[in-house]
Amino acid sequence: MATFTRIPEGESPSITIHPSHKVAEIDKNIYGGFTEHMGRCIYGGIYDPGNPLSDENGFRKDVIEAFKELNVPVVRYPGGNFVATYHWLDGVGPKENRPSRPELAWIGTETNQFGTDEFMKWCELVGCEPYLCLNFGTGTLDEALGWLEYCNSDRNTYYANLRRKNGREKPYKVKYWALGNECWGPWQVEQLTKEDYAKKAYQWAKALKLLDPSITLILCGETGYSSWDHYVLKECVKWDVHGLGTENNTKSLIDMHSIHVYTADKEHLANATAPRSGERAIQMASALIDLARIENKVPPSIPKQKICFDEWNVWDPVRAPGEEGAEEQYTLSDALAVAVWLNAFVRQAKDMGMANIAQSVNVISPLMTSPEGLVKQTIWWPLLLFSKYMRGHAIALNVRAPEYTGRTNPAWIRAAIETPYLDCSAALGEDGLVNLAVANLSEERDYEVALEGLKADQVEVFVVTGENIHVTNTAGEQKVGIVESKWDGKGKFTFAKHSFTLLRWKE
Repeated sequence: MATFTRIPEGESPSITIHPSHKVAEIDKNIYGGFTEHMGRCIYGGIYDPGNPLSDENGFRKDVIEAFKELNVPVVRYPGGNFVATYHWLDGVGPKENRPSRPELAWIGTETNQFGTDEFMKWCELVGCEPYLCLNFGTGTLDEALGWLEYCNSDRNTYYANLRRKNGREKPYKVKYWALGNECWGPWQVEQLTKEDYAKKAYQWAKALKLLDPSITLILCGETGYSSWDHYVLKECVKWDVHGLGTENNTKSLIDMHSIHVYTADKEHLANATAPRSGERAIQMASALIDLARIENKVPPSIPKQKICFDEWNVWDPVRAPGEEGAEEQYTLSDALAVAVWLNAFVRQAKDMGMANIAQSVNVISPLMTSPEGLVKQTIWWPLLLFSKYMRGHAIALNVRAPEYTGRTNPAWIRAAIETPYLDCSAALGEDGLVNLAVANLSEERDYEVALEGLKADQVEVFVVTGENIHVTNTAGEQKVGIVESKWDGKGKFTFAKHSFTLLRWKE
């Protein structure tokens, strides 16, 4: 939790850190990834058979090592909009027998050479958990139950035996399952009304948990602040939904609520502050969950549903059209926006169960592959620092700083949430180290800041910045990275203009 006190320009800023005031545990899954059959994410991204950089499975070894470096805990698959016409049975069994199908989300052809078993094997090599999204467009409940049985059952039944026939004896034990993707969107194959979706999601959830009560089910929300979110939460966040009697129920059918927000703007400060809309979305979605629980008389003993922010990032669809593969080239301004996104997830840790940057390779991604290697884009570096160090518990802090008061995107940010020039979060790691993350969004001004509550004579310093907010990273030139140094903890610390800084010290 962070509180903000606005001060005039020219007054000296301060950040007050309270390491003993743990606000909430940070779920490791907020550093999750997302891979969709879109553009070059799968084919030419994580899967590139015949390339000398790939292993015997066709998996790019450099991409696997990058995922390990990020310590990605969970990866969403196979979509995204793609999933609305995806039939998982097309992607299992001998590859020579797998059909090629028209792909309607991004208007291509799906060869199905990469499917469930390949994704599960890849997850095992990376060391992450799989998170599967069910087809709520052209899919059926029988098909969804078959996929769950294929992945998780150890019984002597048809789809479990099909998995064994395909070479995998033990179940994959997939924990996370999404009840469709963006079913509210007019771009969807078989768009649903909120009424139709809520009825369908409720019934599917009941059946899926009868087959495997251990799974975590994720409801399809919209932005977190829409009438869709309000309605489907009210209809699906209930108690006694198993038909077993209230005395036997210890949880709801629905465990998390998915929301999606992308941000972007051509002007730096509107771009860098835009993720504050994502933070307000979390707060409003949490309130709507509270409202559903209150109106449906869900007892406090039933764990509250968390937010699954399973698509987020900086994305300008004009700059990087989805139908052309959405290959964004990110700037330093975008890296600062990503730092603000990640600060928001840490600040709102009590409500966050998962977040998945969209996407993990090539498509609006921190990582870009070529036949010869990969490029770590500007947004990779704040993501790496957060994933490595901003774990453990979110801790309280207060920020006194000037505020950006210009145009925001979306415009409603201005009346809904503050936009400080110094955007901050703090975490106390299990190793006892305090971590302070600070994005100085000003394009013009360094801020000399008093750090109240810092009692250390040795501070590790990690800085991500560049010559200006427009610089990018390419295969030929890496203009943005991490610069490491030490600080003695004395006096004030200067946060450089247009930079992201992580400070670490022993409490």
